[in-house]
Amino acid sequence: MAEKLSNEVVLEQLKHGIAKFELVSVPVPSISTSNSRTCPTAFLGYNSHRFFARIGPSLGGGSPAMRKLERYSVQKVTGDGRCLFRALVKGMAFNKGISLNPREERENADDLRMAVKEVICDNDKERRRYEEALIAITVDESLRRYCQRIERPDFWGGESELLVLSKLCRQPITVYIPEHEHTKGGWGAGFIPIAEYGAEFDKGSRKVKARKVVRLLYSGKNHYDLLV
Repeated sequence: MAEKLSNEVVLEQLKHGIAKFELVSVPVPSISTSNSRTCPTAFLGYNSHRFFARIGPSLGGGSPAMRKLERYSVQKVTGDGRCLFRALVKGMAFNKGISLNPREERENADDLRMAVKEVICDNDKERRRYEEALIAITVDESLRRYCQRIERPDFWGGESELLVLSKLCRQPITVYIPEHEHTKGGWGAGFIPIAEYGAEFDKGSRKVKARKVVRLLYSGKNHYDLLV
């Protein structure tokens, strides 16, 4: 947008469900202060990875505020550092009618984490297909440092990993925030979508079956749960 938006305007748009987060190919100036730690949590993934975003019409075509709020049940995910990956494998299994036991959930989550490592850190040719993820990674740290950290099982996933996994798994993913976190003094029980990944995969084609969306809930406490 040509007009610069203040923090208050952005938060009001989030509050009323009329904000859309749209990925761009290069970092854009923060709408908050230059210190990323002070940005609203809705613009951050794990490890302070910004959602590079422009504010535009709401997801779904500019529907009125109250119609934009969505209602789901929350499935809690273990907060052991794997929560993004756990929530994603739980969601993909749920969409297939499969229930994972704790060991399977942990192992599958680690498989997703290592799949990201193989694409970003171990394969120069493949890495070029994930330019947006590389931009998000290198805003805060070197690629070398990232590749060292992602080997650890308590590595926190966020924006970069969603960019990779949505494409790698051909999986549409929508990230939500709780309504009450952006309602001043309120206790709303709905959820507001703030980002979409892999939206092209929920359409399907003659050769590829459409995939059901996995809905993730991101809270201001650096945690992801699953919405069903």
